[in-house]
Amino acid sequence: MENVLENNEIGDGPVSGEAVAASAVAVPVEPAAVPASDAPVSGTREKVAEGGARRARLGSMRELAEWDRGRIGYRFVKRAFDIAFSACVIAVAIVPSAVLCAAIAIESPGCPLYRQRRVGRIGADGRPREFTMWKFRSMVKGADRMKDALLAENEVEGPMFKMKDDPRVTRIGRFIRRHSIDEFPQFLNVLVGDMSVVGPRPPLPREVAQYDEWAMQRLAVKPGLTGPWQVGGRSDVDFDDMVRLDLGYIARRSVAMDLKIILQTIAVVFTGKGAA
Repeated sequence: MENVLENNEIGDGPVSGEAVAASAVAVPVEPAAVPASDAPVSGTREKVAEGGARRARLGSMRELAEWDRGRIGYRFVKRAFDIAFSACVIAVAIVPSAVLCAAIAIESPGCPLYRQRRVGRIGADGRPREFTMWKFRSMVKGADRMKDALLAENEVEGPMFKMKDDPRVTRIGRFIRRHSIDEFPQFLNVLVGDMSVVGPRPPLPREVAQYDEWAMQRLAVKPGLTGPWQVGGRSDVDFDDMVRLDLGYIARRSVAMDLKIILQTIAVVFTGKGAA
């Protein structure tokens, strides 16, 4: 993301429209159009640290999740939209998807679909709830086993792995990753309720194991196929900036904001801006 402000603060109490506009530059929201939010978001690690030993690792996340559960009307509309929108996309994309699967298998033998365990939300027992996330395969078969040898080439700080010229990516894979086409099978995850169309991206279990209390807040809501990170620079955004963008979205998410992010995502799909 080109204009990320690294010292943005969302705050602990009511969040102003100006604060969200600053912390999520890629999801511009007019202050006058956004009602004040009472989301209990700790916008920085410093705010979380103020709680000291009185707070457990899941403390801030649970407080935020409890607040979000009270938004019954928004959650109902969001789920209804997820079902209708994902069903329409699947119906339209089924034939092109079959053609793409054939092309992937021809270039790199193996199943054209790739599945991976991801973390959705944290359960009442404090344990991550995992689900199987689907993608079109964009790498050679066995790419996961090659990752350890590439960890030294990681270009993103924090518990994420991003490498611009990843040698595991196929020629077709570079194209579908640049335009986010590899993510289309996740509409199946949206349809069955594992994910939402818009929300924080679901992390890997080993990434969550490295989260501190501040970062755990992004797991307070259902993960999404797209979100503020996808339209805010993708691989140009580091881990801390991704968390800031996600927390800004969670604190102020609404039907209007979700629709705006979807429209921005469509633009990103066509331009490929920020792709690794």
